[in-house]
Amino acid sequence: MKAVVCTEGRLTVEDLPAPSPARGQVLLNVTRTGICGSDLHARHHADLVADLAAKAGYPDCMRTDQRIVMGHEFVGTVAEYGPGCRKRWPVGTRVVSLPTLMVGSEPQLVGLSERSPGSYAEQVLVQESMTMPVPGKLSDEEAALTEPMAVAWHAVRRAEVGRGQTAIVIGCGPIGLAVISMLRASGVKKIIASDFSPGRRALAEQMGAHVVVDPREQQPWDAYKQPRNEIRRASDLFKLGVSTMDKLTLVPGPLPWWHVFRLADKIGETPSGPVVFECVGVPGMINSIIEAAPLRTRVIVVGVCMEPDRIMPALAGNKEIDLRFVFGYDPGEFHDTLHMMADGKVDVKPLVTGTVGLGGVETAFDALGDPEVHAKILIDPSSTATAP
Repeated sequence: MKAVVCTEGRLTVEDLPAPSPARGQVLLNVTRTGICGSDLHARHHADLVADLAAKAGYPDCMRTDQRIVMGHEFVGTVAEYGPGCRKRWPVGTRVVSLPTLMVGSEPQLVGLSERSPGSYAEQVLVQESMTMPVPGKLSDEEAALTEPMAVAWHAVRRAEVGRGQTAIVIGCGPIGLAVISMLRASGVKKIIASDFSPGRRALAEQMGAHVVVDPREQQPWDAYKQPRNEIRRASDLFKLGVSTMDKLTLVPGPLPWWHVFRLADKIGETPSGPVVFECVGVPGMINSIIEAAPLRTRVIVVGVCMEPDRIMPALAGNKEIDLRFVFGYDPGEFHDTLHMMADGKVDVKPLVTGTVGLGGVETAFDALGDPEVHAKILIDPSSTATAP
């Protein structure tokens, strides 16, 4: 089969032996696969990624000197089952899969391990138990985005955006745009998106942002009406505390003031900031949010910063900033995402801005460096297109 092989930063189309499914595995004919931002980074910085993965407990992440077939966002059709499979779908059925494959007794990340080649190829191996059929309503282009959209859905679920809270998305690259779409699908009523790129701001509106801002002209915290329980200065918080106690201690009745205080906290009437999704992943971004955001802001760190960074913990503490780091998704979230797209709750079509064949992957990698032109480029292994 033909596949794109990455080694020492070079991308070449090569003829490789066709994969053979082992026990519990399914061989797919790839119909579409997405180019992920992590693939762009791993092409030249795989050793750094591998070192971090090893510290987290996964020792088999790709290395620069290895021969890697990348690709972990894909849709394909069932071609062949390995031994021990339940053979749940007829050959030819369109499916997607979580990119995790058991190789021997060890789990491998599809497209990010030399032991588990990915979907920049005509065929790819998946685990039958991690595979799901694609509803007929979805096109291949849409189904291929199940994996990155599941990342966004996981981030939104972890964020726990409360009723009436504002969601702010910093950075409108592919993952930021996916987060916006999932926020809109979950019913968030106020979504603010911030990005320097006019093209990405336009896409943010298409994906569901209520307000978009250019951070050179306006900060996202100034782009919406401040809710009455959002506090932006410590002195205002102290003042609110005094005025509240002045009123509560004067109210007669059988219910002590501290019970009233706890009730207000339970129903969300005490001070609360927005929920901010950091989707940029560059050094200094987290600290800049800590410095500028209102008190009691919850920050969901979705962007992957691969360099050491510095924050001021005392300032985050004084403002009671809540930091939550997110990564990946679970099988339930992957399933939910697939069906949210199929049911029309999430429209990913605006994200797809180009398609290439295997011979156009290197050109596509270069093109994705321009935020004004492309968001998501897909690979169609049957296509001869060399430019998106």
